Amino acid sequence: MAGKAALITGASSGIGYAIAEVLGEEGFALTVSARRPEKLEQAAQQLRARGFEVLAQPANVAVEEDLINLVSAHRERYGRLDVLVNNAGVGVGAPVGEIQTKRVDLQLNVNLRAVIIAYRECLELLKAAGAEHGNALVVNTSSISGKRGQPWLSVYSATKHGVVGFTEAMNKELGTLGIKSTALCPGFVDTAMTDFVKEAVPPEKMIKPRDVAEAVRFLLRTSPNCVVPEIIFARPDEAF
Repeated sequence: MAGKAALITGASSGIGYAIAEVLGEEGFALTVSARRPEKLEQAAQQLRARGFEVLAQPANVAVEEDLINLVSAHRERYGRLDVLVNNAGVGVGAPVGEIQTKRVDLQLNVNLRAVIIAYRECLELLKAAGAEHGNALVVNTSSISGKRGQPWLSVYSATKHGVVGFTEAMNKELGTLGIKSTALCPGFVDTAMTDFVKEAVPPEKMIKPRDVAEAVRFLLRTSPNCVVPEIIFARPDEAF
């Protein structure tokens, strides 16, 4: 059994990969997951090359069975879960009059429903870690859009508001069990997900994935008595 273990969704690139790096540096055995097996395995090999223990388990978090199998694979490999990172996400922009139902469902399922199911499936492992050391941690990737609604990204904004609200509820429900939850709310981060806006906001002006990942390192160092419900990351030119 690993001394401490973490599970990260959406871990093949961007914020998820950067968080996996930080957790590996902090001595966690890792389960990394993403939808595309080839890209996931490439990321896992890069992490293993740094000496980290890594299980790569492909999963489409919009599919309940995939999520259940992901948690089961993690449990079988490591027998414990100290940090859960619900990072997988998708954004599809459209004006409200042109929103397609299938894209509403996709964003709801990936961005919000998967977070809820992941808590349910991981709860017993998280409770065990909380009972052991009082510092089990769940990190949920929201967005600055989860703090203020954005036009064109209205559905995405709604799902990310939901992530913030669910995180608040979980702190109230699970906090006395030693399980702490934090919503990460970044503005534009230099990842593939923000390619659509890079003509207006160049990558060199964006938040870096490592900026967000380093916040997780901070959270690992807080005492059991300290809960950080959310962290907002904004660029210097953003008035928040």
